Amino acid sequence: MKKLLLILTITLISISAFGQSQVLSKVYKNNLPEINITRNVNLHFRSPEPIQFVDLSTNRLIGDLPAENVVRIKIQQNEEEKHFVNDSLKKTVDIPITYYDHQELGIVTIVGQSFMAQYKLVFMEDNSSHIITNREILPEDMQPLEYPEFQMSNAELRKYSMQLIEKKENKLLRKNKDLGLISQLNSVYTFGDYVFLDVSFKNSTNLVYDIEKLKFSIDDKKIYKATNVQSIEVEPIFRLYNVKRFKKSYRNIFVFKKFTYPNNKVLNIRLIENQISGRTINLEVKYSDILQADTF
Repeated sequence: MKKLLLILTITLISISAFGQSQVLSKVYKNNLPEINITRNVNLHFRSPEPIQFVDLSTNRLIGDLPAENVVRIKIQQNEEEKHFVNDSLKKTVDIPITYYDHQELGIVTIVGQSFMAQYKLVFMEDNSSHIITNREILPEDMQPLEYPEFQMSNAELRKYSMQLIEKKENKLLRKNKDLGLISQLNSVYTFGDYVFLDVSFKNSTNLVYDIEKLKFSIDDKKIYKATNVQSIEVEPIFRLYNVKRFKKSYRNIFVFKKFTYPNNKVLNIRLIENQISGRTINLEVKYSDILQADTF
């Protein structure tokens, strides 16, 4: 009898869990967050990661992407009406669109790298106490997106990069000195298919360093002839800071998708100054430094 009750209890729990997962897998319009919007006030959505796609469900709304993580939306206030005078002559005029208080204007769908968020926009006559101008997309608004391959969003990359930048530079893997500059590789970390490089530059001169470019390339260890140089440039998919100049020190985290190179090559990090006769400094990273990387 006890065994039968246990089986029935497990079955009911399984059915209940299945039912809940079915409900959570669907989103109904009536359950969407509702946001008031009015004429002559733009509504901005702030995303924690780059926006990949935006959908406005009706032509009552128009919008654009002024920045990679900002959506700007406003109400369509005029429409074009065509007045036909005769077969060969026509003219168009803009007429204002009439909206009613609490009228539903449409659904806004915002897709980031790892989430989708949806909001229902409702018209309200201008009332500053109920009209917002910008809204952050919060975790409770997000529906996670599943990818066939492991992929980190910019928000996640920033979180792990901040963990590295908060560590002290007490473990140097590589170091180079030239022209009053010091370049150093503080650490290498990996997470899944991502490689994090913690790189620092120090300036012992009194001249401010204006950065023209920070170049990453896979080069031969020894170059015998200039015509035989083989260089493959690699670009980080994420960098924590976008610094253009520094006076005494500059430290940053650069993130790459997993890459490999043979032992007869090195990853060359080259800092180039924004001057005609600018100072440059190289830092060579061996493949063994990547293979022996720490993990989060």
